Amino acid sequence: MQNLLLVSASYLFYGWWDYRFLSLIFLSTIVDYFIGINIEKQDSVKNQKLLLWSSVIFNLGVLGFFKYFNFFIDSWINLFNSIGYSMKSDWTLNIILPVGISFYTFQTMSYTIDIYQKKLKPTKDFISFAAFVSFFPQLVAGPIERATNLLPQILKNRKFNYEQGAQGLKLILWGMFKKVVIADSLAPMVDDIFGDHQSYEGGTLWLGAIYFSFQIYCDFSGYSDIAIGISKLFGFELMSNFKFPYFSRNIGEFWRRWHISLSTWFRDYLYIPIGGSKNGKWKSIRNIFIIFLVSGFWHGANWTFIIWGLFHSILFLPTFFFNTNRKYMSASIAQNRILPSFKELYQVSSTFLLVTIGWVIFRSTSIASSLSYILNMFQNFTLPTSKLQGVGYVIIFLAIDYLLRKDERNLFQFKPFMRYLIYVFILYQIVNHFGLNQGDFIYFQF
Repeated sequence: MQNLLLVSASYLFYGWWDYRFLSLIFLSTIVDYFIGINIEKQDSVKNQKLLLWSSVIFNLGVLGFFKYFNFFIDSWINLFNSIGYSMKSDWTLNIILPVGISFYTFQTMSYTIDIYQKKLKPTKDFISFAAFVSFFPQLVAGPIERATNLLPQILKNRKFNYEQGAQGLKLILWGMFKKVVIADSLAPMVDDIFGDHQSYEGGTLWLGAIYFSFQIYCDFSGYSDIAIGISKLFGFELMSNFKFPYFSRNIGEFWRRWHISLSTWFRDYLYIPIGGSKNGKWKSIRNIFIIFLVSGFWHGANWTFIIWGLFHSILFLPTFFFNTNRKYMSASIAQNRILPSFKELYQVSSTFLLVTIGWVIFRSTSIASSLSYILNMFQNFTLPTSKLQGVGYVIIFLAIDYLLRKDERNLFQFKPFMRYLIYVFILYQIVNHFGLNQGDFIYFQF
């Protein structure tokens, strides 16, 4: 009955946006439910592999049609037009991209892959499996949960736990603060600067890029915090999706801290199966390029995302060559200290600046626009005072994030008076900012 309530709530939640796309989630649920059961029944590895590939092709086929059909058609037409052959765009379709399709297709694929790899037993409880696929807190923007983590929690009876619920409410509060107060306040300035970047000088363009870096971080991690917090109210523990990525000391560490559920998904289900780093330097480099390009392409049907992935693969290569990509595995900066060292400050600053340049490519509407923006960033560093109002939001958030850096879920660990004072302050800021610049979560489009 708990799981039936979850499925009903999840389908109502998703159907409220567009009920027609409930058929996609339901179809994906049925396909992977029966494929999972039949994989276990097969004695032949060949038949198991055939069933696995049926699941992968179905899920990627649905994802590819809705997300990439027009992209490939337009790219094909542009290619022919560039060499002198005139082609019309009659093949393009007016396709609505289902919200969260990239998230739940990857989630269901992990289920069948884990069964094939003998990491998980298939469930015969259809309602519980449907709850796993459609679990509403993380359905539309992650974290992308593994069946090995979430499904066992769904299959067991759950009771409300006060401590878990209190922690969940704190995460919801903090996630709302990040989204409503920080991200949505920075959004208008980002839109203005990126929308008319040729009219601004280098200093303003740097500000716009830095603002977007914090907008997308607070927007996306804010959603993840809300999703994890709501899940705690239902008795579930979801995986962490962000661990203070802007305090990373190199690109390798950044990708262990940014969108963790996606980067580990690609590591476990793509990078390692194609050979990982075990077959020599050149094949490892090939695999690194593949993983970053696919990661970029996952984000959307635009060449800017692919170039963004390529940019990060190039940034990652030095850490691979010098074996520093796994240097900072657990300890945060200024471990057991109040302030970071000068070396750490340099490492964090340089990594952040490189990531910020990458975000320009990610945010731009075209490759030409991103190149123009980046080139103009290195000309004339005059800062107009009209664009400085976002600096305060960045500084406040950085200071709080720094204080929390050792444990992203260890929120508001102060004495009662101070703790409740912080709650009141955050609630006041959320109410004060709510609706002023309200916008969708950025990752809804992926």
